[in-house]
Amino acid sequence: VLHCDPHPGNLLRTTDGKLCILDWGMTLAVPDDLQYALLEFIAHINTEDYDSIPQDFINLGFSPEDVSLERLQNSGITEGLSFAFRQLSQGGGPKKMQERVKEEFQDRYGSDLSDLELRDAARADMLERMEAQLASEGVDVKGVTNVMEEMSRRNRELFALPPYVLYVARAFSTLEGIGLSIDEDYAIVQECYPYLAGRLFTDKSPRAKAALRAMLGLSDESEIMVQTSGDVSPGLAAVKAGVNGEVSDKSLSPKKLLEMTDNFASYTAATATVDRDGEGRTAAAKEFAKLILDKDGSTLQEILVEEAAKLGDAATRNLLRRALVESAFAKTVASTLRAPKDALEKSEQLSSLLPDDLKKAIIERPADFPRLVDELLHTTSEDEKLLSTASELQEALGGRLENTSVRSAMAENLSDGASIIPSIPDISPGLRSIASDTETREFVLEQLTNVPSLGRRIGAGLFRRAAYRAMNSPVLPEDARKQL
Repeated sequence: VLHCDPHPGNLLRTTDGKLCILDWGMTLAVPDDLQYALLEFIAHINTEDYDSIPQDFINLGFSPEDVSLERLQNSGITEGLSFAFRQLSQGGGPKKMQERVKEEFQDRYGSDLSDLELRDAARADMLERMEAQLASEGVDVKGVTNVMEEMSRRNRELFALPPYVLYVARAFSTLEGIGLSIDEDYAIVQECYPYLAGRLFTDKSPRAKAALRAMLGLSDESEIMVQTSGDVSPGLAAVKAGVNGEVSDKSLSPKKLLEMTDNFASYTAATATVDRDGEGRTAAAKEFAKLILDKDGSTLQEILVEEAAKLGDAATRNLLRRALVESAFAKTVASTLRAPKDALEKSEQLSSLLPDDLKKAIIERPADFPRLVDELLHTTSEDEKLLSTASELQEALGGRLENTSVRSAMAENLSDGASIIPSIPDISPGLRSIASDTETREFVLEQLTNVPSLGRRIGAGLFRRAAYRAMNSPVLPEDARKQL
């Protein structure tokens, strides 16, 4: 339901965190299809996935279904949306938006220009872009008497304003006005993210799952299926794509994951209770534990299990490669195994003394063993991305948990400082409060019984990746590959 006039006289927040609508005079139902279209649109805008926005415009009713995606893309709508969204996200209402736009125009066209000169420069730039667009569509720009009128006519064919947009704009402007009266930097767009995280983390529909993957910087499963041939499951398709190096530039964003986790906690706490005694934080902790550990699973749980299996595979092979290929000991062994072959190649007389079968068994095969290990444990572009992501996530979590006060205190008593003292995780008062609550602690402990099941799923993912990689490796004998 969308309430189009959400001022304080029409709504109440109950003590258990629910929203109570007092006046239903300006409300309308929002169909499921439109809800998911809005979720997808926000996800793509937030992650700057501008290639997906033309389809979002069609799904939202801003463009007719028969308009080509290429024409929408060339219209410049994505660039305009990016600019508008960037301004809205920084908050401050129309006044501060105007100030930021002026600063951006000064950076682009010249800081010494007056307001009138800036306007003229922006207008000239816009005309130049319009002429370039018309020329790209095969229009003789010199024969067009009024470029702006021609673009306006063409855009009327591409875009329309659905009726519901007016209601959304009214609701948002009302809420933003209330927010700005309390905080001059209030950003209505930022206030949408807690709800967005709560919805995407708990909604198991395919469209919500795709939107969540987009928000986290991951490829949609349908994209992965297209990259692979044959009728295979999404899980095996992902394995094939990763092993074969058919991966996109998209990967899990630790920053987005932590940001959405914080927003989920904020939304859950706010809609659970007024939180006079920390009950909202407790409810958020329960919901998050259920989300990650519940035996019935969740979209976020599926994504984390999938990423954990991929990371485990990459990390294991990276460790093995360090030990069996790149270490000084491995290089010494490889040199030792190759030495007899090098000696035979230098001496034809010595080589002729050994039968071919014996030479192959005790000289050539051992000498070739290091190369086979190297090929079997080669690092792919996906591995590099995964290991980089893991490092980013570790760094981000470390920044939240690092206890600098302990290091500083000990440094005062040590002449060489505290550089050798490891950081000690600092348990925040909120987390201590949650851990001390008996009901919450028992609930989390109950959910922990599902950890073995999660471990088996991660292990199955690891095995699938290892088996598929070995099955397609030319290093192994054909009989072994057939068995796999």
